[in-house]
Amino acid sequence: MGIVKIGDDLHEELRKSSAVMCRSINAQAEFWIKVGMLAEANPTLPFTEILAQQLRNADVQVPEIEAA
Repeated sequence: MGIVKIGDDLHEELRKSSAVMCRSINAQAEFWIKVGMLAEANPTLPFTEILAQQLRNADVQVPEIEAA
């Protein structure tokens, strides 16, 4: 584990988003970092596809939503 220094404004956004997402501040930062790394490595994939692929890689069974 290491220490990463970030600006106060970004830390405040992490704090707020972590509350909404029911994650610790550290877990929220780790999530953003991971998604950002994947987005940089796969610039043609949208955010939703990156998340869908990560869920599939973790063998999470996500039900399809049927159109009305």
